[in-house]
Amino acid sequence: MAPSKSVRDIAVQYSRRSRVNLWIFSAAFVAALLLDAISAAHANNALVRMWDDLLARPSGPGAFRFYLQPTMAMIAAFKDGIKDARIDRSPYFWTVLHIPAERKARLVEGLKSTARIILLGIAMDAIYQYSVLKAFRPTEMILIVLLLAFVPYLLLRGPICRAARWWMSRRRSNIIGT
Repeated sequence: MAPSKSVRDIAVQYSRRSRVNLWIFSAAFVAALLLDAISAAHANNALVRMWDDLLARPSGPGAFRFYLQPTMAMIAAFKDGIKDARIDRSPYFWTVLHIPAERKARLVEGLKSTARIILLGIAMDAIYQYSVLKAFRPTEMILIVLLLAFVPYLLLRGPICRAARWWMSRRRSNIIGT
């Protein structure tokens, strides 16, 4: 009978597979970005086209994602902000801006936390581009996905942490005072 794999062995194997998938996805995405940049370089009005496309999205098909993705990012920020308050970490955006030693780790943590939202946004934007624009424009996709999924998370996690810390300290003082 073969020895069973430990949880650690399975986690290491899963981690390696995830890294390989991330590299494959990243390489494909960079290739798509380069193709988009090359095709946009040939267009005289690429910047105008991009802004027109971006401004048309909230009123077109799939406009619900302009509510769905920021709401999901807010939920992720709420969960992580409360966790930060419990373990007494510095607020997220402030740390990203002011503590270079922690910047990369905290940004990676935030991207991991919003990865599903970002992937959902990529899928939704790809469907939108295919059905409405009849073209693939990865630069626009990245911009929209980051604006809808990561920026709300980035802006809300710190204030949620501060509010949770204030609420927890007030609650502790009420318990101690009684």
